[in-house]
Amino acid sequence: MLQIADIRAAHGLLLAPMEDVTELPFRLICRELGADIVYTEFVNAEGLLREDADGPRRTFRKLRFLEEERPLGIQLYGATSLSMERAAEIATEQNPDLIDINCGCWVSNVALRGAGAGLLRDLPQMKEVVRRVISATHLPVTVKTRLGWDGDSIQIVDVARMLEDLGVRALSLHCRTRSQGHKGAVDYSWIARVKEAVSMPVVLNGDVVTPQNVRDAFDTTGCDGVMIGRGAISHPWIFRDARHFLETGQLLPEPTLKERADLCIHHLQLCMEHDAERYALLGMRRHYSGYFRGLRGASQLRAELNAYKELNPLMDRLLELRESERIAA
Repeated sequence: MLQIADIRAAHGLLLAPMEDVTELPFRLICRELGADIVYTEFVNAEGLLREDADGPRRTFRKLRFLEEERPLGIQLYGATSLSMERAAEIATEQNPDLIDINCGCWVSNVALRGAGAGLLRDLPQMKEVVRRVISATHLPVTVKTRLGWDGDSIQIVDVARMLEDLGVRALSLHCRTRSQGHKGAVDYSWIARVKEAVSMPVVLNGDVVTPQNVRDAFDTTGCDGVMIGRGAISHPWIFRDARHFLETGQLLPEPTLKERADLCIHHLQLCMEHDAERYALLGMRRHYSGYFRGLRGASQLRAELNAYKELNPLMDRLLELRESERIAA
């Protein structure tokens, strides 16, 4: 069992924070399917503090969550300790279960501005950011990061010791460097090395896309939890399937077309409950490939579903799929 402060995660399965993906409806879906802990999208600390009318409204929306999502973490990113401190105070007012600091985002417009994985190039600044966030909240603070900026600057063992000394309660480690992005092989061997150096929980992240990957991660690295990102986008049932595989050693069958359409309809309904129709339809476009992945005709279906600009015809098509045995050509 993974335990972070008073938060207990029976199977140690976490939904990774992902920009434009882990919105409220998708988090609810993943919780229903068995994710133990879910995280918001990346919340820009500077965005929370801006006084312009548009920025804060969009950013504050990312702090919204429902009680049934708990346990939930709000993930913050930013380059300056002052903005991160104030953002932690604002996030704490929303009363999540924990605050997570993003020290791993690799995209240029984040990392090259000193936030996300950019903090791996300035460890004194990372230390100050983490210290100020911890000082600003009574909630458990965790960190998600990468091995290092590149292969020549991996200091993750020392970083982990530093974070634990500051009071960080758990570390999620994407087992690539910033320079790798999502390419190249993950190096899970660092999990065991970090665990030898610290006593806080260490969560493995990176290329976990099947139930077998989940069990192998636990068995071969000794990690305390597994954080799933892109694997959840491509197959949101992975949490359900992984739980079953961990408990029984048996793989569940692939979801039927009816099950896929049912879950897609449920997701769409959640989007409509929590957003305007236009934004709900746009948000769903990120998920059609996952719901119908692997079926013959899936790519054509995805293009068809993406083309709908109104709810009713889209819903009619999904209801038709629910009653079908296969995707019509």
